[in-house]
Amino acid sequence: MKKKYLTGNLFTGPLPNWIDRPDYTDLSYNNLSIENPEQLTCQQGSVNLFASSLKGNDSGMVSCLDNNKCPKTWYSLHVNCGGKLISNGNIKYDDDSQEAGPARFRRTGSNWVFSNTGHFFDSGRVDYYTWSNTTKLDINNGELYMDARVSPLSLTYYAFCMGNGSYTISLHFAEIMFTDDQTYSSLGRRVFDIYVQRKLVLKDFNIAKEAGGVGKAIIKKFTATVNSSTLEIRLQWAGKGTTGIPFGSVHGPLISAISVDPDFTPQEKNKDGVPMHYIVAIIVTGALVIIIIFAIAWWKGCLKRKVSLEKELMGVDFQTGLFSLRKIKAATKNFDISFKIGEGGFGPVYKGVLSDGTVIAVKQLSSKSKQGNREFINEIGMISALQHPCLVKLYGCCMEGNQLMLIYEYMENNSLARALFEPEKFGLKLNWSTRQKICVGIARGLAYLHGESRLKIVHRDIKATNVLLDKDLNPKISDFGLAKLDEEGYTHITTRVAGTYGYMAPEYAMHGYLTDKADVYSFGIVALEIVSGKSNNMNWSKEECFSLVDLVHLLKKQSDLMDLVDERLGKDFRKDEVVVMINVALLCTQVSSMHRPTMTSVVCMLEGKTNVLEVVLDTSEVLDGKKLEMQQYYRMREKNITHETQEESISMGETSASMSDIGLYSINMDSSFQEKSH
Repeated sequence: MKKKYLTGNLFTGPLPNWIDRPDYTDLSYNNLSIENPEQLTCQQGSVNLFASSLKGNDSGMVSCLDNNKCPKTWYSLHVNCGGKLISNGNIKYDDDSQEAGPARFRRTGSNWVFSNTGHFFDSGRVDYYTWSNTTKLDINNGELYMDARVSPLSLTYYAFCMGNGSYTISLHFAEIMFTDDQTYSSLGRRVFDIYVQRKLVLKDFNIAKEAGGVGKAIIKKFTATVNSSTLEIRLQWAGKGTTGIPFGSVHGPLISAISVDPDFTPQEKNKDGVPMHYIVAIIVTGALVIIIIFAIAWWKGCLKRKVSLEKELMGVDFQTGLFSLRKIKAATKNFDISFKIGEGGFGPVYKGVLSDGTVIAVKQLSSKSKQGNREFINEIGMISALQHPCLVKLYGCCMEGNQLMLIYEYMENNSLARALFEPEKFGLKLNWSTRQKICVGIARGLAYLHGESRLKIVHRDIKATNVLLDKDLNPKISDFGLAKLDEEGYTHITTRVAGTYGYMAPEYAMHGYLTDKADVYSFGIVALEIVSGKSNNMNWSKEECFSLVDLVHLLKKQSDLMDLVDERLGKDFRKDEVVVMINVALLCTQVSSMHRPTMTSVVCMLEGKTNVLEVVLDTSEVLDGKKLEMQQYYRMREKNITHETQEESISMGETSASMSDIGLYSINMDSSFQEKSH
């Protein structure tokens, strides 16, 4: 016996020893007791063992597919039975053109397999298990019916890794082996049964009869429930109909395509198989809980902050005014967006006009600020104690409810950086006398901070953007966010350097040594920017230069010092004053801090009260080494070093106090309000 077909007989007992003796054996759909793991396969040589064992697994798959792991969950199935991969609208039908056999199980690259049973005994030709139509079909979606899979006895499509739920199954049929004419081929009849999930859903199905003729499409729809991640569609020859038309052994089921679509909205799952709506629900619930907790904490914090503020304000003698929230709202039109002129480190900045016509800048401290009440009050007291024409004036503050605001004088002409580096854009032109006035004003402000005020303060972030200009172009030093109290006679050492690239003194930038001479160095850089109209952080074309200081030394060596002067000045400047300012800047930017002058001496030199010493370039190996080290350091730094408001620091002698960031504002250059105000 060459072929033995025992499919669907519900045989029990062990797997027989003779199964591999015939050429083909089909034992699919039986209840055999197969214990040997090596025999738990769907195909052993020419033996079809699909669904032949009682043993299953938790996924509901047939035993021989036990080792299949689901990479994801499928919610649809589309197969072009017997044909190649095709697209029908937005739907792609999988390729099913691979060969079958008399007792053959076939695995595909997707989540479905098929099993074929039977041999075309009387055909006198090579077995066929797919059939293709040779003429074009005049039907909708005709491409889907040009090919079909055929089986002489039983054909099963089995899908796994399906999402559980109700599905609509559409089975596409078209009789393409018989003809619709007066020939012998028109007499053929094909009759078979259809099973879904192993239940008979249609008996004695005749494709041509149901479709109204051959070459016509018919779709049979069924509803099935998937509850174990698997779906089985089986077509079984009913033993009826013709068997020799148009040639011998033409019988058994034929199918063109399969479509399976869910009757529900699929649940998207994550890689662990958990439905996404469960995950979303958990996240949303968690988020709501967190929001409620933070809301309660915020309410308690605001209440506590208000009580704490009122308690701490008692007995404090401010040298500045207290503004009501109503007054500030009126001045800023309830913080109208058109009045917003910038964004500072601790919140937005608004322009405002008080009832008496005074124009103010209101810095609204954000609730996200890490400043506490005591630090806020201390800063107000400290800044209010600094009264000088060359420092931005603090009018007062507003501490009402949870609102913390600082009120400064408004500076009509924004910053020195804008005037120097973007004059055409904003219509500002600084002549030489104005530049001289600005340079002297900055020097006076620093001299006041370093020794003439009751508090000796190192600003730490002197640069053109932190020098503001009033309506008469008088300079005002602003942004004390990085300022530190400096105890006279002590050198402050910080382990976290803060400042701006290109303006920091080398001993501070590289080693953290902080004295008032760090501000002197920064002033020297700003003075060179005032003379040249160039930013120290520009890209330098000369290989010998990486800063304005290098450029000055190079030009001085070449006796071309006047080439440094801003070409926009033309010849409208005093050469002797330019030379003085450049030489003062060179004194201030010396590598060794001990050789730099004090700011009081700088003021005297700029005003002509004392002579300016000629800067002699020190070519010693020590200073050359320091300069090289500084160059290498700066080249490795990012262009802007982040301002740090909380520092880990130690000081030699006594602990230095630090001021948190309460800088005035970072001007919004594109503010429409600013443009209208000029």
